[in-house]
Amino acid sequence: MKQVVLTGIRQMALIQTFVPAIKSETEVKIKLASIGVCGSDIHYYAEGKIGAQVVQYPFPVGHECSGYITEMGVEVKDVKVGDLVVVDPSVHCGYCDQCLAGRPHTCRNNKFLGCPGQLDGCLAEYIVLPSFTCFPVTGKMTPVQAALIEPLTIGVYSVKLAGIMNKNIDAAIFGSGPIGLSILMKLLADELKNITVIEPLDYRLKKATEVGAKYLINPDNEDVEAIVKRNNELLIDLVFEASGQQEAVTNAVKILKPGGKLVLVGIPPSAKYTFDMDLMRRKELTVINVRRQNHCVEEAIELVVSGKIDVEKMVTHHFSLEETPKAFEIVEGYKDGAIKAMINL
Repeated sequence: MKQVVLTGIRQMALIQTFVPAIKSETEVKIKLASIGVCGSDIHYYAEGKIGAQVVQYPFPVGHECSGYITEMGVEVKDVKVGDLVVVDPSVHCGYCDQCLAGRPHTCRNNKFLGCPGQLDGCLAEYIVLPSFTCFPVTGKMTPVQAALIEPLTIGVYSVKLAGIMNKNIDAAIFGSGPIGLSILMKLLADELKNITVIEPLDYRLKKATEVGAKYLINPDNEDVEAIVKRNNELLIDLVFEASGQQEAVTNAVKILKPGGKLVLVGIPPSAKYTFDMDLMRRKELTVINVRRQNHCVEEAIELVVSGKIDVEKMVTHHFSLEETPKAFEIVEGYKDGAIKAMINL
């Protein structure tokens, strides 16, 4: 089968390799249909690592995907051959303290698609996974929509962790890439209206407007704190940081009102942030960290199937598997108005 692997910093190759085989009675073989290029994939592509997770070359990357079941173990009951499935890329053990506490996303023995030292990525023609990672959506959505459920779950989970009790609060999102847009879509689906998006790329601000953001700020050209004070006299109740940038975190602390919440979703390239602890302490801000998603796949599917979220609004580019290197180059370089690129088989 064909498979795309990282071979060095900003280097990729299309290779021929064996088709993976089912080794367990609870596994399924999936013929990939659509694959999203994620920001974390770009970190591995451009930096060769995310924090302590370092790529050993050659390495198959990719984790956002959908596909069709072509084969299954004899004990599989929840899907059938021919089903189009949403794939949850996280494989948890089910018996560690985290899994037993209802936190499979922080499983002690977690194996994740396209994560160094764990599982080969999905930029290939076939993958094999436990059947519990597959959610059938045949006749309910397209393969592209199904592949986009994975990033959407991050937005759904981020909003869930924020614990919003009042839809009239003022919220802000730093970053209008796929994750920032996923958060925006979920907030709008929950009927929040006073949402500010802060983003330095004008074409991404335009996309946030199309999705439904009320206020837009370009931090390269405008004073974020001053604009927020003009639009929201008492400042912001809730801020989502989805860019991974230190400047965004610094501004977030400034624009949050006392008692506000800062939800950290983005991945900083340096794996570190610096906070103004004097300001954070005086405002008594709450900081919430987001680790992927937890029990949000079904909700994300329902939001798309019901029409409450048009997840395809974030897609800007489509490529073939052979064109994957071009897709990564465009996404990493923010070229050609790129927001979300899909690899379609």
